[in-house]
Parts: sequence; C-alpha cells; structure tokens
Amino acid sequence: MSDFLMPSLGADMEKGKVVEWLKKPGDPIARGDVVAVVETQKGAFEIEAFEAGILGEILVPVGVEAPVGAVLARIDGPGAAPRPAMAAPAPPRPAIQPVASPPPRPAQIATGRPRISPAAARRAIELGVDTRGLSGSGPGGAIAIADVEAAARKPAAPQPSAPPTGTPGPRRGFDPAAMRQAIATAMARSKREIPHYYLSLPIDMGIASEWLAAENARRDVERRLLPAALLLKAVALALRAVPELNGFWVEGAPRLSPSIHVGWAIALRGGGLMAPAIHDADRLTLDQAMAALRDLTTRARVARVRGSEMMDPTVTVTSLGERGADSVFGVIYPPQLAIVGFGAPRITALPVGDAIRPRPVVQATLAADHRASDGALGSRLLATIDRHLQRPESL
Repeated sequence: MSDFLMPSLGADMEKGKVVEWLKKPGDPIARGDVVAVVETQKGAFEIEAFEAGILGEILVPVGVEAPVGAVLARIDGPGAAPRPAMAAPAPPRPAIQPVASPPPRPAQIATGRPRISPAAARRAIELGVDTRGLSGSGPGGAIAIADVEAAARKPAAPQPSAPPTGTPGPRRGFDPAAMRQAIATAMARSKREIPHYYLSLPIDMGIASEWLAAENARRDVERRLLPAALLLKAVALALRAVPELNGFWVEGAPRLSPSIHVGWAIALRGGGLMAPAIHDADRLTLDQAMAALRDLTTRARVARVRGSEMMDPTVTVTSLGERGADSVFGVIYPPQLAIVGFGAPRITALPVGDAIRPRPVVQATLAADHRASDGALGSRLLATIDRHLQRPESL
C-alpha cells in the first residue's frame, strides 16, 4: 500500500483543493495515470500517480482543501483486490476538514465562477459554450462534460448585456488576482532568502537567424521552427556542460539534478504566469523541442498542465519574444538555483571581420544563487549558451 499525496506544485503553494477525482475506489491505476485534479491559486492541475496499483480509500473528497503532503487517498498494491464497499460511512477524519469560506460580499454573490471540472471546461472551450448560468449534474452541482455537450445542442440563448462599469465579471479558469498574490509571495521569499547575483551577455543571433530562415524555407508551415526552440536547446545543452546551476537548494546545500528539466515561463491570457517543465530538454531534437513548446503553451492556457510538470523544473527560462524589452533580469523561483532570461532581438552594429555590420542581438541574462555558484561559473554558462547558438545546426 502507498499514499497518494497532495503534491507541492511550487514554492508558493501551501494547500490545494480537490476539485475532481478521475478514478474511483477499485479502479486499476498505472504509473502516470491522472487520478485527480487539484486547484491552487495558479489554477487547476492534473495530478498523476507515481506508483501502479488499485485506488483504495479516498480520504479527501471533492471540494475539500488539504495542505501539501496530506494523504489524499490510498493506493493498494498491483495484486490487491478492490476493497469491498463499506456497510456504513467511515467515521470522519479530523485531520483534514473543509476550509470554511467567509460569507460573500453582496458584489460577489452573483459573480463567483460556476464549479466545473477541467475536462468540462476544455470541452466548453472547444464547443464555444458559455458556462455562466449552466446547471450542473455532477457532485455538488458541478458542471460535467455531459452538461456542456447538452448545452451545445440547444439553440443559442441571447447574450446578457454587459455589466455596469466597475462590476467584476465571472472568473474563468483561474483567478488572476490570486495568481498575482501567489507569484508575489514566492518572489518576495526568493529575494529575501536567496543572495542573487546577476550577469548579462549580448549574443549575436545573426548566424542562428540565417540558419533558421534557410531551414524553415525547406519545411511545411506546420513544421517550422521558432527561435524559442533554439534558445531552449542551447540552455539545456549549456546546463549539461555547467551542471552546477541545474538543481535545487535543499537543507542548506545545493542538490544537483542529473536530469535537465527546463521550466519555460508562459504568459497566460488574462494575466498571470506559470513555468511548467519540459522534461529532459537536453535530449530533445529541435523538432521535439518545438513540439514540446507548442504543446505546453497550448495546455497551460486551457488549464491542462500536469502536476509533474509543475513539480520538477530544475531551472527556469523566460524569453520575452520579439516584442519584449531589451533584457529581463529574473527572480529565482525557489528552490531552483538559477533563471535564464532572453530579451527581444535588437539590430545592433557589431564588428564582423574588417567591417561594422548590423546584426540581430539578444541580451542573455542570468540570475543565480550565490550560495551555490559564483560569477565565474555563471559566466561560463552564458558563454556556453552563446557558443551553441553560433552553431545552430548542431543543436
């Protein structure tokens, strides 16, 4: 028997609410199966099983909050028989109780978001169904997929008039204000506890840009690469060469990771930010890196990120893209050891051979934990990223 625990989905998480169980007691579970959906300040996340077996007793029902590390359910061994149904309800467990919510203010009574499972929310997006005012047939009145599909078959109802200026609208997917507060809490802790040092290096992207243009000219539109794939792979390979910046600060010492899981910062529609992991990024081809970036960005924006993708980034990368600022100096996401940033490309006059020529230049930056490394090591990482980007065909 093993325990299915409330995972820690980041340094800013203290508790989570179970909003859906996707398995029921007696169901077989394979390693990697999504068992439950947990909601935090950053949205809803699919939580996977790390061991195979049979789902036993569910200890935390839907709608109940539990702290990180709390036992949500039991998983029996692979050969165990399903537990028989109990003749009477089990006595209540006092360790985890529903968190009482304060009475809603008048302005909130009509504007809270309906309870809806993540799967139903995704189906609503696909079908263009407005879930406001939709009756739910799930537990506790939650909206299920069947409710969304039934609503899609009905004639479209007249849209309600826009609320008066200043009236808050319905929450969709996540609460941006709550996410901002969670991010602020984690970043304040980071700046308070981690002695940051900062480095920057201008990188000539001329060779990479020319190679990318020639490569994409040979490809169908759907298979074309974006500069982000090159940046991702260059960082991952550089961390393979400078592993001292790939890992975590745990119990007063650096704990380096043998795997390179790059957390890619994604801006969410409506505000907010998350940085789920692209696992084993150093082992991906450029095509695989591009596919992973597209997939992760799409899923992050429709609340389909898995818990494992939030739990184990070993470093974070934030790229501002073509319309961003010249540079970004990130704040380390604890307990990671570093964050790499890339500004928007800018045309800059650089010496090329015997002439001065305009070249696209990106400012690469590093914020790192001075307890685990120093400027010499950080400089090696940035120089290694630069070296890889000068040979894009080898990425």
